[in-house]
Amino acid sequence: MINDLLSKTKTTVSFEVFPPKKDDEFQSVFATLDKLALLKPDFMSCTYGAGGSKSKKTVEIASYIQNKLNIDSIAHITCVGFKKADLETNCELLKNEGIKNVLALRGDRPQYMSDEQFNEREFFYASDMVKYLKSSTSFQIAGACYPEKHYESASFEEDLKHLKEKTDAGVSFLISQMFFDNALFYNFLDKAKAAGITVPVCAGIMPITSAKQIGTSVTLSGSSVPKKLADIIANYGDDPDDMRKAGIDYSIAQILDLKEKGVDGIHIYTMNRTKTMAEIINAIS
Repeated sequence: MINDLLSKTKTTVSFEVFPPKKDDEFQSVFATLDKLALLKPDFMSCTYGAGGSKSKKTVEIASYIQNKLNIDSIAHITCVGFKKADLETNCELLKNEGIKNVLALRGDRPQYMSDEQFNEREFFYASDMVKYLKSSTSFQIAGACYPEKHYESASFEEDLKHLKEKTDAGVSFLISQMFFDNALFYNFLDKAKAAGITVPVCAGIMPITSAKQIGTSVTLSGSSVPKKLADIIANYGDDPDDMRKAGIDYSIAQILDLKEKGVDGIHIYTMNRTKTMAEIINAIS
């Protein structure tokens, strides 16, 4: 179980992968997983689209990681768009494949969902789904946390209060949203501990290898961009090769500092890029 890995003295290193958006690209993901497995991550998580649009693909990928690669896997589950019956079906699929870990998320509202559907959903928050999973399944449940607070929270203190509710409901470890300033993460850990949140926390790291990432995934995450990273983008953003190298070096420096400080774990958002991950892992090993 992943909690057993996180309870050891060493900092774990884990990966997030995702199912390809196009069906005709799906089979190629298994070759990607094979290459990532050679880097010996402690565990791997797999995402899916809002409302469970790729939930069966997530099950297939998580099963491959768990049963073919013999690496502990985590299947993401979002409660937006999931009715209780759908959740039960998905959990049964995961159970049948021997998946023991899930990451319970609220998720983003699907574009197709009307206001009425959104406001009448059965699980309003991730903590609601966590309570249900804890009472009706044997999964080890992970949750998300936000070093700079969730963008919808009125304050950092309010966000910590909701996070405490989530861990009290049954979350046994946390994976953070991406961040680019380690000081923000250390500050979060101190305040979370003071709020009574004692579960292990994995630091979420996103390698920025192109300038356009700042306008897509980073903007959507609500993560701030420190001056040092902004300067890298300004200096190298128009040169793909130099930008990639500088972005990887930035992530390596982040990870080495986190390891030196003895954080529980580092969870790298791989974007399914095997070459980038090989360079990072070789540098931090």
